[in-house]
Amino acid sequence: MDTRPKVSSLLNRMANYTNLTQGAKEHEEAENITEGKKKPTKTMLTAISMSAIATNGVVPAGGSYFMISRALGPEFGGAVGLCFYLGTTFAAAMYILGAIEIFLVYIVPRAAIFRSDDALKESAAMLNNMRVYGTAFLVLMVLVVFIGVRYVNKFASLFLACVIVSILAIYAGAIKSSFAPPHFPVCMLGNRTLSSRHIDICSKTKEINNMTVPSKLWGFFCNSSQFFNATCDEYFIHNNVTSIQGIPGLASGVITENLWSNYLPKGEIIEKPSAKSSDVLGSLNHEYVLVDITTSFTLLVGIFFPSVTGIMAGSNRSGDLKDAQKSIPIGTILAILTTSFVYLSNVVLFGACIEGVVLRDKFGDAVKGNLVVGTLSWPSPWVIVIGSFFSTCGAGLQSLTGAPRLLQAIAKDNIIPFLRVFGHSKANGEPTWALLLTAAIAELGILIASLDLVAPILSMFFLMCYLFVNLACALQTLLRTPNWRPRFRYYHAEKEWGDGIRGLSLSAARFALLRLEEGPPHTKNWRPQLLVLLKLDEDLHVKHPRLLTFASQLKAGKGLTIVGSVIVGNFLENYGEALAAEQTIKHLMEAEKVKGFCQLVVAAKLREGISHLIQSCGLGGMKHNTVVMGWPNGWRQSEDARAWKTFIGTVRVTTAAHLALLVAKNISFFPSNVEQFSEGNIDVWWIVHDGGMLMLLPFLLKQHKVWRKCSIRIFTVAQLEDNSIQMKKDLATFLYHLRIEAEVEVVEMHDSDISAYTYERTLMMEQRSQMLRHMRLSKTERDREAQLVKDRNSMLRLTSIGSDEDEETETYQEKVHMTWTKDKYMASRGQKAKSMEGFQDLLNMRPDHSNVRRMHTAVKLNEVIVNKSHEAKLVLLNMPGPPRNPEGDENYMEFLEVLTEGLERVLLVRGGGSEVITIYS
Repeated sequence: MDTRPKVSSLLNRMANYTNLTQGAKEHEEAENITEGKKKPTKTMLTAISMSAIATNGVVPAGGSYFMISRALGPEFGGAVGLCFYLGTTFAAAMYILGAIEIFLVYIVPRAAIFRSDDALKESAAMLNNMRVYGTAFLVLMVLVVFIGVRYVNKFASLFLACVIVSILAIYAGAIKSSFAPPHFPVCMLGNRTLSSRHIDICSKTKEINNMTVPSKLWGFFCNSSQFFNATCDEYFIHNNVTSIQGIPGLASGVITENLWSNYLPKGEIIEKPSAKSSDVLGSLNHEYVLVDITTSFTLLVGIFFPSVTGIMAGSNRSGDLKDAQKSIPIGTILAILTTSFVYLSNVVLFGACIEGVVLRDKFGDAVKGNLVVGTLSWPSPWVIVIGSFFSTCGAGLQSLTGAPRLLQAIAKDNIIPFLRVFGHSKANGEPTWALLLTAAIAELGILIASLDLVAPILSMFFLMCYLFVNLACALQTLLRTPNWRPRFRYYHAEKEWGDGIRGLSLSAARFALLRLEEGPPHTKNWRPQLLVLLKLDEDLHVKHPRLLTFASQLKAGKGLTIVGSVIVGNFLENYGEALAAEQTIKHLMEAEKVKGFCQLVVAAKLREGISHLIQSCGLGGMKHNTVVMGWPNGWRQSEDARAWKTFIGTVRVTTAAHLALLVAKNISFFPSNVEQFSEGNIDVWWIVHDGGMLMLLPFLLKQHKVWRKCSIRIFTVAQLEDNSIQMKKDLATFLYHLRIEAEVEVVEMHDSDISAYTYERTLMMEQRSQMLRHMRLSKTERDREAQLVKDRNSMLRLTSIGSDEDEETETYQEKVHMTWTKDKYMASRGQKAKSMEGFQDLLNMRPDHSNVRRMHTAVKLNEVIVNKSHEAKLVLLNMPGPPRNPEGDENYMEFLEVLTEGLERVLLVRGGGSEVITIYS
């Protein structure tokens, strides 16, 4: 039955879309979008980016988290979502601390639990008060949010009214100060600001009963508060005490002093540059007003930044908006314009109305702890105090409402599995578990207790979120994805395929591939890019999975790895089998931790399929340069020659393509990824130089944990005319320049008499080859004759593993006839008689001299290798090329077999014709 929806029903669902809660895995399905929270933006750039993203489609619940994760993908979405969540959570702590500071400093100072008469310990006592009251406020706010977010929404209008009234009061006070500035004296000693908390009068002396006596200020700078002849601070003696107006007003011209920046280190005295002062140092007195924290532009940005993180709070409620695509751009941009005007105008007004020494006095020590902005405002300082208190409480509630929903959105997306529990909610949709975690994290911020320390933390989280909002918009615009069609009129992109991170990956890959086409990689950048040829059995299972294990150990996750295989048959008929085999290989690659690609080919002949893989795998400059394959075990006992002929054919194709070749012999004995050698050697037998592959491979293997503790030993063979001592020195120097640590040994091989064993092995090889080439016996007869050769020459027994399924071979296959006549019987008897005569000639033949010499070399070299490396964990050998004449293919296989007999793990290596290692940096 066709389950596709009708066009009418599809359009109906789209037209009547509702912002449902999220929780699905598909990014494009609007029905599965979660309830989360979006983050406000600092700058107009971020607002424009957010507006463009918001108008590029339906925006369900989730705000900026939804937009980022759907634009950049779940990888960035999860990471940025957590940053956004933590920023919102720490914002709640900051707002609560701000409300507590207003409460304890300006509303009810006597409510402080911890007090100290020592000025140095007073700040520590205040921090403890902040921790206690902050925790209590947090619990109270969490209870309000737990009861229901609708109660938070009901207070939103009240909070907004408080903020508007406070702003208007500041503007009114600034205007009033131009003709009637408030009385706000600041006591100065020379050009240094004095604290007014402990002095009774801004003077060195005072009049009592018509007598001039020292003031309290005298006692703070002199060793006696009763006598004028006391020893006093030098700066105190040479400078006068004066009183200046802390808020001179808008028409005072004080803005000229406050116009330029002047950052000070912690503990420095706050001074008025234009005031008169004697050029004496004096001693540091605690009655001066000091800088409480080292200031810099970056620090001030970090402290100020949280004040602009609320301008996009509306987008956090994207799921509750009637038309989010319309409301988010308008609301966000208007919020930025409004707040920018308010903040900038307040900065100008404060600089034009208030003395710089007062602006620097964070705790109001010079003005008896009064709120400076409150004093400036009209009609009463309480307008600012109450308005600030309620606005911070409201912002804290909004953060505690938004953060749990954001965490719930991330949890329901199942991006981070261990957060899944926080996706659950009450029957009414309130994220209870997420709220509890949010409260716990917010408590950490409250325990910090200092606004100056908490503010930079959430600034960092918000800045990261804003960065990715802009990045998401930039990527969509640069990639010109077809789905990027924002209604926001300042954005209009053209079409091109790709989306988000995948689109970026596509463009980056295209750029990199084009760069690779410019030329081959430098020798110092060369590393094996593997094409691993796997063989499948009748059930489409990989016969030698350890070949993949070895590839993963050699690559260690770096560079290119392509795993290829061939299915013999017709593509149209075997397409299903190809898909199944591909999935099997991919699962095996994942199990063996092989990071790469799978390429499966269906071909009529196995040899042709392998040739196609070697020729066509890869793309542009991103192609394999090394082929990895297994040795055809049991090729001697194979019923036909297809297995080893395919092997040699692959060697020839690889050589013609100028690719390196690695042939693993006895691959089933190679270690798995969970095995780790605690000791042992990797032995390299460097017979001929073919580009340096033999040097590079053991070094790469040792980067993997399996081979890391193995030592490298490099053997080279010296002939009669060679100076073995000099060869060893030269090889050691060469390895030193290559930065490869290895033990070096030179093995001397001198000409010796050819042994009877060598003649026997050569004769065995030639007889078997000639017999199978010329006699073309049927299967039963080949078995009989092979047994005769075995008996005559005492062949070693080998376990037959069966022949590889391959294309047809030149070996004669006698067809089965359904009928048998007398003529056919007599003809068969005559043919068999001639065959037996030829076989007797073979048994009496003498071996070819060139084959004897080659076999002699293989036997002698094998004796030396087995003697030196029989306990090695891995032996690497040069692999000679195949003969030009295919008639010698079987002899070539026999030479390689003899060369590697008696070794447990062997890697035959053949270079691709270019240098792969260099001594230069």
